[in-house]
Amino acid sequence: MIAHSAQEYEEAIRAKLGDEQLRTNLRSAMDTLITNRRNLIANRYHDWEELRELGKNAKLKVLARLDHYLQTFEEKAKANGFIVHYASSAKDANEIIYNLAKEKKVDRILKGKSMASEEIGLNHFLQEKGIIAKETDLGELIIQLIDEHPVHIVVPAIHKNRYQVGEIFHQKLNAPLESEPEKLNGIARKHMREEFKSFKMGISGVNFAIANEGAIWLVENEGNGRMTTTACDIHVAICGIEKLVESFEDASILVSLLGPSAVGVPITCYQNIITGPRQKGDLDGPVEAHIILLDHNRSNILADEKYYRALSCIRCGTCLNHCPVYDKIGGHAYLATYPGPIGVVITPQLFGLDNYDHIANLCSLCGRCGEVCPVKIPLPELIRDLRCEKAHEGRGVVRGYKDTKHSKLEELAMKAFAKMASNGALWRAFLKINGWLAPLGKWLGGYTPVLKIWLKHRNMPAINAGLHAKVKQLQGVVYE
Repeated sequence: MIAHSAQEYEEAIRAKLGDEQLRTNLRSAMDTLITNRRNLIANRYHDWEELRELGKNAKLKVLARLDHYLQTFEEKAKANGFIVHYASSAKDANEIIYNLAKEKKVDRILKGKSMASEEIGLNHFLQEKGIIAKETDLGELIIQLIDEHPVHIVVPAIHKNRYQVGEIFHQKLNAPLESEPEKLNGIARKHMREEFKSFKMGISGVNFAIANEGAIWLVENEGNGRMTTTACDIHVAICGIEKLVESFEDASILVSLLGPSAVGVPITCYQNIITGPRQKGDLDGPVEAHIILLDHNRSNILADEKYYRALSCIRCGTCLNHCPVYDKIGGHAYLATYPGPIGVVITPQLFGLDNYDHIANLCSLCGRCGEVCPVKIPLPELIRDLRCEKAHEGRGVVRGYKDTKHSKLEELAMKAFAKMASNGALWRAFLKINGWLAPLGKWLGGYTPVLKIWLKHRNMPAINAGLHAKVKQLQGVVYE
């Protein structure tokens, strides 16, 4: 079954491009995040590139022996009192959480921010089983109230400005109509405090799982993560297996990269390091603490000689912030849990290329994502490789590759272009003919299926077919 058709993608992209308010909100937000990051790195870090290299090595070290570190983490976590579960699929993870809630007679769960829970469709799954899962992160709360998915992996409601948020709170929470950030935060805080008074089960994600200590590290800015993990009787942490690091020292390096890359701050407000359930004599903390180690096709990514690098991602979102495609259409146009450059790479591998082949088109190949990635994931290279897979010219390693359709016409056109571009005489003849026909291009293009669409948004370029001859005349140039 195809998750989304090419037509659905086109309609979603066209709708977002036509949403002027969305584009204004995104442009303002992205400019702020980019500026904050640039200024912080310039003024606070004396060797940012060396820190990136350390972060990259910390992740690759664990990925090279992930089976060993998973076993070490499990042993240490169990010794600390955690109950460890393995989930090979989204269905397994959902079933573990549902069965636990059923066993404990829980019908309402409060959630901290977790992209892994979005990936497995947890909220929808629980709703179908009669269990309410409520978001506590401010951004997640906003979009849950209007039944939307996160638009960004770090800032879920970044596409909404304060006036729109005020209207949402007014309509959905019967709150006074406000637009000042402090008052909006107050409304959300008052609403969530009532929820926190009586809940029994909390769910969180995991930023880093420290193998040598059997502990998990969560970063946040609002305090809701601390509430959902300590004020409940049962805490469940959903942890992608790629979140493992060897030591607290390695986690500290990655935390130092995360804040500046995500939103341009040196560190987040809260650093929650959880080493197990409540111990004898403790005044707070959960009675039970569970960790779900989620695979969901991550092992397949790890097994590939190129794509395994994508598992280094620390979910900072800076590749989204710098992407010229993302800031025009936002995350919803990707029709996927993970948007932006990292989403283009991992989504087809998690859910199948046959389900998400069109997402590979949402990239200009400008290379900015690779330049800013704090752990140096070669995103442009991986996206190009993925496009080869889509065109059936790759290595045939991505899930759903065999069921992906590709255009025979496009294949023939590219083969013809390659032959012409690699032959000097043919290429010069092509340029000369195009130089003559360029003035007629707009009119002629209107009668060709491909160019007709292309020319709706572009003008035909002016081609100087005699450039090679002019270069040949330059002094000191040897033209071959």
